[in-house]
Amino acid sequence: LTVGPGMDMPIMHDGDRYELVKDIGSGNFGVARLMRNRADGQLVAVKYIERGEKIDENVQREIINHRSLRHPNIIRFKEVILTPTHLAIVMEYASGGELFERICNAGRFSEDEARFFFQQLLSGVSYCHSMQVCHRDLKLENTLLDGSTAPRLKICDFGYSKSSVLHSQPKSTVGTPAYIAPEVLLKKEYDGKIADVWSCGVTLYVMLVGAYPFEDPDEPKNFRKTIQRILSVQYSIPDYVHISSECRDLIAKIFVGNPATRITIPEIRNHPWFLKNLPADLVDDSTMSSQYEEPEQPMQSMDEIMQILAEATIPAAGSRINQFLNDGLDLDDDMDDLDSDADLDVESSGEIVYAM
Repeated sequence: LTVGPGMDMPIMHDGDRYELVKDIGSGNFGVARLMRNRADGQLVAVKYIERGEKIDENVQREIINHRSLRHPNIIRFKEVILTPTHLAIVMEYASGGELFERICNAGRFSEDEARFFFQQLLSGVSYCHSMQVCHRDLKLENTLLDGSTAPRLKICDFGYSKSSVLHSQPKSTVGTPAYIAPEVLLKKEYDGKIADVWSCGVTLYVMLVGAYPFEDPDEPKNFRKTIQRILSVQYSIPDYVHISSECRDLIAKIFVGNPATRITIPEIRNHPWFLKNLPADLVDDSTMSSQYEEPEQPMQSMDEIMQILAEATIPAAGSRINQFLNDGLDLDDDMDDLDSDADLDVESSGEIVYAM
């Protein structure tokens, strides 16, 4: 029996095509493991979600959205596999860890380095938008790097992404408060694409300054204060950070409380600061995705995925007993009780937290 997150679960059952290398982290969704494809030695990341009620519409949406995205700055979805106890989501592995970790180690980035990563972030986000997927939980922890010397940025985790083709206007509050656009906090109908611009701006600021723009330095964990500062767009760039006037101009155009007058992604991509040292392969989206097609990799069909998802909603045999055991150990529920008095439902996201 599996008790709590100590996963003694069967690793894979599909002829054991993948072998375990190591556990790479856990989030509120379950566990992530680094696996090796026995056939070609390729490393993949596999996210395991318990069968049954955890396979809700968020998870289904995540998988369907993610499958449709093929771009060099987005972690590639490979396939879903059903094990007797879990749904396994197999995706590209980014060996360079989190962008967040890189900033923590550096303190902050030079303007050129920040621009190098921001250009790639925008390229990935812009592509998502062109595919009618807005990410809605863009934060640095969801941005990974591959292992190359000039690392390629990879957006991951589409747990709360919402595709406007399939779904209604985003209304729920998701994400970390530090990254959330004011209109999202106000729980109005909002345009997810314009809210993503704000989150990209927060990422840019953090790269340049090494701190969050709307956190009170004296009380960084005071979410209520952070939220007030976001709503009043109260931020400043410290004196010790020397950045160009073009860069300040871009940040000022992103941090605009009224989404109707905030700069858009296409406008950012034409901004003089963004265009400086822009790599040739980031200039045009259309060349980009075709460059990235991997014809030898047949995609898992939508029918097969839908069938697997339908089966995955059926709990594993014996999970009732697991539930009974887990209830005795379920700290999450107690944590929820502590949180429930907050008036804003800032949900935690299903990100993979890499334990490197």
